[in-house]
Amino acid sequence: MEVLKENEEEEQREEEELKALEISDKQHDMERKLSVDQACTPNDVPDFDWSSIDTSQLPSSYKTNSPKEKKLLRIADNFLQQYAHLCPDRKPLLLHPVNECGVEKFVSTTVRPTLLPYTELYDWEGCASFVSDYLTMEPLKSPIAPPSSLYSPTTILKYQRGNCFDFSVLLCSMLIGAGYDAYCVNGYATHNICTMDQTLEVCPLLRKPQEVPKEGEKKSSKYRVKPPPNLQSKFELQQEAKKEAETEAAGEKKERKEEEKATETEKPKRDPLYGLRVHAWVLVLSGKREVPETFFINPFTGNSHSTTDKQFLGIESIWNHRNYWVNMQDCWNGCKDLIFDLGDSVRWEFMLLETDEPHLLLQDVEEKKLFDRDMDNAEKEEEDRRFDMPPSWVARIQISPKEFQTRSPQGRKVILYKKARLEKWAPYLNRNGLVQRLSVYADSHYTKVVEVREWFKNREDKLEMREVNKQTQLTTEHFHPGHLLGLKAHIYTSMEPETERTMEFYNKARADGLQKRVDNASEMTEYFVGRDDFLYFRHVEFGKRVKKIHMAGTRTDIKPQPIVQIKECFHRNLEKPADEDVAERIFLITEERINLTYHLNDKYITASKKNFLKRAERDKKGNETIMTPEMCITYQVGSSKTDKKLLHQYRLLQKLIEEEKQLKCEVWESATEVREILKIREDEEADIKLTFSIYDRERHEKRRQESEAMNNLMEDDLLGQEEQDLDYLAPFLIQIGNTEKMSKWQASRIKDDCLTDFKHRLTHKANIIQARLEKEIEELQKKDWCYHENRNQLSMEDEADFLTYCSETMFRIRILALRLEREKQMAPQKYLALEEKLRKDPRLNVHLSHP
Repeated sequence: MEVLKENEEEEQREEEELKALEISDKQHDMERKLSVDQACTPNDVPDFDWSSIDTSQLPSSYKTNSPKEKKLLRIADNFLQQYAHLCPDRKPLLLHPVNECGVEKFVSTTVRPTLLPYTELYDWEGCASFVSDYLTMEPLKSPIAPPSSLYSPTTILKYQRGNCFDFSVLLCSMLIGAGYDAYCVNGYATHNICTMDQTLEVCPLLRKPQEVPKEGEKKSSKYRVKPPPNLQSKFELQQEAKKEAETEAAGEKKERKEEEKATETEKPKRDPLYGLRVHAWVLVLSGKREVPETFFINPFTGNSHSTTDKQFLGIESIWNHRNYWVNMQDCWNGCKDLIFDLGDSVRWEFMLLETDEPHLLLQDVEEKKLFDRDMDNAEKEEEDRRFDMPPSWVARIQISPKEFQTRSPQGRKVILYKKARLEKWAPYLNRNGLVQRLSVYADSHYTKVVEVREWFKNREDKLEMREVNKQTQLTTEHFHPGHLLGLKAHIYTSMEPETERTMEFYNKARADGLQKRVDNASEMTEYFVGRDDFLYFRHVEFGKRVKKIHMAGTRTDIKPQPIVQIKECFHRNLEKPADEDVAERIFLITEERINLTYHLNDKYITASKKNFLKRAERDKKGNETIMTPEMCITYQVGSSKTDKKLLHQYRLLQKLIEEEKQLKCEVWESATEVREILKIREDEEADIKLTFSIYDRERHEKRRQESEAMNNLMEDDLLGQEEQDLDYLAPFLIQIGNTEKMSKWQASRIKDDCLTDFKHRLTHKANIIQARLEKEIEELQKKDWCYHENRNQLSMEDEADFLTYCSETMFRIRILALRLEREKQMAPQKYLALEEKLRKDPRLNVHLSHP
């Protein structure tokens, strides 16, 4: 029986080994299918044929090896043979793949340290973001083996595409040029990292910042007022609590089931190639550029990762422009336990003897001295074998300002995250200045939009960001400083006046110190900062209109709403006594009362108050009203006597009445300002204008060409006008025949007919331009509608053609609009000029002046 069991176990093992072999035989095909199905690259482009690239114009260093490079290749071959002999179970190293010209080049010489002249590329975040946006990801031909070729960073930049090794070499070159201690890494990573699949990750723009722990709450004083006793039945409370607990438990069970279903669907599928997928990334060691801790950079996304990240499963080797290191540490726990001390020859086996010791973790001083004494003789023997890394064979890396600004291929890139879609555009690519859009969805299939966030740049109206909640239709707009009316933020659901909205302002840019305004159809609240009168709050209540007056061309009521109440609050003015410093005043306009509340005195818990009752300044008979004690009710803190000086109260009442009139005007001005802001915002959105830097030569050149084209059109029109100024009377004088016997009535009739005909010609010309303008706008709208309807099915070439068509059409529309506007402005002047010319024409003047 035991023998049979052992045989069965052996048969099971053999079957498992055969299955493993079948998996290893078919893993290349499986990987290709998986990469196609699960890769998150919505802006995919057709496969690129690298064999068709033109290498004839490349420098000679790309096509041949120098003697020093040949020697380096021999050293690398020797190193590879020793490595294969000592570590037969490990995979071959990536040492000297061929370049785009088919020439073997050592990987360290492919790294070309370069510092580019852009301030954004002086830090690692800018470099990583640029590389991830600029290049298009291509998967490795074999997911379990390094590539057989490694092209130069210049070629990768030229064609804007490459695999993970191409990304890493370019990024490492830029980081070393910027002063970082960076290395290219050849290792293993998870499926999501290798295929740039971020559909299970939360978008960085949606991640909540870490909450700062709040300080402990102050202990309540033992002298606090005791709360009133609770007279409710405890039994009834217990029964209600049980019912609520049961309903909550049932709801929690449903939520748990739904969450479990969602997590099951969102869980990544089991990867048959887990731990075998080859990936390349960048390692940045601490020390240089004040880097506090060693970290990884994924070149596909530009994100930084800790060296203990579970998505990075192991490292075979690393290299920079000076040396090559092989990892001799065990990666059974991924990269979590790896020690990045490149000076430790036990953990890291280096190929060349020349290394940079300042970056390494050295031993104690005494141990190093003993080690140096023992190695003196060995160094003399190995001195002949020392070899310096030859310079890079790659040409200087250059990126033009246009390429740097365009970033992504065709200027657009789409990234899918967990229930979110992020779109990026190059500046000035969209007519409205849109550079980034984040769409948040309720499901993982990206069908139901919940929220849309848009970021803008270079807009003349200073719009920076717009958030739209698709469920509540609440729109929030944020503005840079410099808006025409100091607008900072605008929160609304509709652009119609007298609907609920909130406007925030840059208070330092306004003379009244207004910081925030919240208004709707029935009330308006304003908040102020830094005013000389210490006002910080104003609340206005409106009444209903008795009669509405509508005017043509307007959509809102012209008659202002009646004001029911105005309430104002003031900060403390230390230059006045508390009993004379008003803290709150309320103008009850419909009740004809004014209530004043003063600030609290230091030793009192109540504040002084004054309530005024307004009366007409004159009665029905025309006599002046007299101030009576009943018109002012005063409460003076600390004194039981009332103020008998009616003159003082009368003057204060008169001052408050004048301030009430002024306040009404300010309130109506605020309401008018709201309408003006809405009108300005509508005009700005209808005709969006972008600003250009004075250093942007390319776009200023375009503007110069457009202005020259418009000037040429105007000159052509003027030339045509001069040609038409030959003789306007000729067609009408021919109809009469003998002009010498023309009567006064005939001369007047010819003059009127000529002017009428000229007026019709001007109108006809304007109508032709108007029709052409409307036709161009209609065609543009149709194209734009078709583009947005079939947006997901269009290729990059179609999008580029559409953008070119839009720019050309917009140029024609601007030209036609200018011509139409100029025709309308010049038509009255041309008519008057012709009328004056006919008045002075001797052929008509003789007969018109004859009695």
